[in-house]
Amino acid sequence: MKKIKMLAIDLGASSGRGIVGTFDGEKITLEENHRFPNEPVMVAGQFTWDIVRILHEIKTAIRKCANSDDRDIASIGIDTWGVDFGFLDKKGHLLANPVHYRDTRTVGMPAYSAETVSADEVYDITGIQVLELNSLYQLLAVQKNNPELFDIASDMLFVPDLLNYFLTGYKQTEYTIASTSQLLDAKKRDWSWELIEKFGLPEKLFSKVVAPGTVCGSFLPSLSEEFGGINPKVISVAAHDTGSAVLAVPAKSEKFIWLSSGTWSIMGTETKDPVISEKSKEYNFTNEGGYGNTIRFSKNITGLWVEQESKRQWEREGEKVSFGELATWAAEATPLRCFIDTDNPRFATPGNIPKRIQEYCRETGQYVPHTKGEIVRCILESLAMRYRYTVECIDEMCGEKIPAINIVGGGTKEEQLSQFAATACGRPVYAGPVEATALGNIAAQLIALGEIKDMWEARQIIANSFEVKEYQPEMDKKAAWDEAYGRFLKLIGK
Repeated sequence: MKKIKMLAIDLGASSGRGIVGTFDGEKITLEENHRFPNEPVMVAGQFTWDIVRILHEIKTAIRKCANSDDRDIASIGIDTWGVDFGFLDKKGHLLANPVHYRDTRTVGMPAYSAETVSADEVYDITGIQVLELNSLYQLLAVQKNNPELFDIASDMLFVPDLLNYFLTGYKQTEYTIASTSQLLDAKKRDWSWELIEKFGLPEKLFSKVVAPGTVCGSFLPSLSEEFGGINPKVISVAAHDTGSAVLAVPAKSEKFIWLSSGTWSIMGTETKDPVISEKSKEYNFTNEGGYGNTIRFSKNITGLWVEQESKRQWEREGEKVSFGELATWAAEATPLRCFIDTDNPRFATPGNIPKRIQEYCRETGQYVPHTKGEIVRCILESLAMRYRYTVECIDEMCGEKIPAINIVGGGTKEEQLSQFAATACGRPVYAGPVEATALGNIAAQLIALGEIKDMWEARQIIANSFEVKEYQPEMDKKAAWDEAYGRFLKLIGK
């Protein structure tokens, strides 16, 4: 079989990459062809994305393909973070740079929103947890403070859809990215025109919602000429980066728990229908769109940020340490002596995290860790306990014990954490691949091109292409972990 090549543009909040994926009929290989910083810019007091610079970098990645052996790429797909968008005028011109989700314009908007439609009613329709950064609150901030934009705007496009438009001139809204907006009807998989009307938002802004894997179009003639005549298909992949990552989970069965693990973590399961109930509202779970008309029923939880910031603190104090050394010292420390609530706000901001951990343990009457190994072990075991709590919430709401956990992303490199998670949760953990988001992007392109039948075949191919490590629960330690879990639940008030 002739090899098929595709370009995945994987955009994160701090950096972006162009990755060439090659499929030989059996396995996928990845090769990075361009990496670039994604640096937001403060303009006139507003925190914005430098979208034109991002487009320039994407064009650079395409140009590198065009000027190399990769000029035969069959397609391109773009995935990014969620919620942020740009406005186009009636001539199709960008009105302003998309505003960053961390901009202060949404401060207080959830309460402002509830004056029109209650939070419960919004959740019952959208299944999306309340986060101040959601697109709904960004739009309400425009409505309240810059209503003139609604008068001149003709379309609203989320960042990946906007970038696809720049390449093709075609406007559409991809399902997984639209689902992050808190304006999509989770059951209908389409815009909630009811909410849009109640909030007084202009219907003209909302373009047709399309399934991930929909071909967006080909390059504009001027761009094709700029790239030396190459003209691959531009495909709307699972445009939300977590949507792409979950597509790449090499699950062994239809029922699995996934954990997209890195600095921050998202943990959930894949369902056929949204899970919207009093319990899901109480546990603050969200229902976002997935590939194949699925739902990503999930929760945002703390990831490896606490360990990473601890390492940075020690280095600020003049002590150079590697993650390998920290892992060794943690393995030597006494297990299950103390825990932290990793989701506690005191651990969310940069600074002296080791000191905060010690203060937290002292305040809660626990053993106070002193060495680096003890502190890192406390962090990793606490994360494993948080995973167990989240998994048990999922089991309860789905009405069954889901048999296995798949961890993807950079956190798979933390082997101790994967083993702790397996033992804490009492089920096997499968860790890998690291490059899940790029792989999901490539997989969606392959399905759209007709090279792979569906997402289950894609997952099997990914499992055969990249290493997946298996961690089984250590049953001889189960009783100790169960006792410690009882202490952890009291700590987090459960």
